[in-house]
Amino acid sequence: MTQPQEGAAGVPVEPATPPETGGARHSGKFQAGPKLKRTRVSGTWIAVIVALIVLVFLLVFILQNQDTATVHFLGMSGSMPLAVAMLFSVIAGGALVALVGGARILQLRKQAKKSRHQLR
Repeated sequence: MTQPQEGAAGVPVEPATPPETGGARHSGKFQAGPKLKRTRVSGTWIAVIVALIVLVFLLVFILQNQDTATVHFLGMSGSMPLAVAMLFSVIAGGALVALVGGARILQLRKQAKKSRHQLR
């Protein structure tokens, strides 16, 4: 038998006993229902939420960088807000990466198609 412990006021405290469950024992572990599968819609919602967060940060960046910058490109020059100029450069870089990546994908598809025809 365990000794009663003393509480804050020096009063003996009895150890807590679990409530009676009518003879059934509970393991104390949470029993989850069937595991939910991830779907394309849930993935899309996550992507939309992440995109909105990125857009908010982008908007804050543009609004905080309104200083005018002079941009020179291929003999042309103009002035625009610094953040807008940086945004255009990021878009141009992304388009260049997408173009090169798309060309590589087409090359790999052509190669895979050729390999399939050789196996037949």
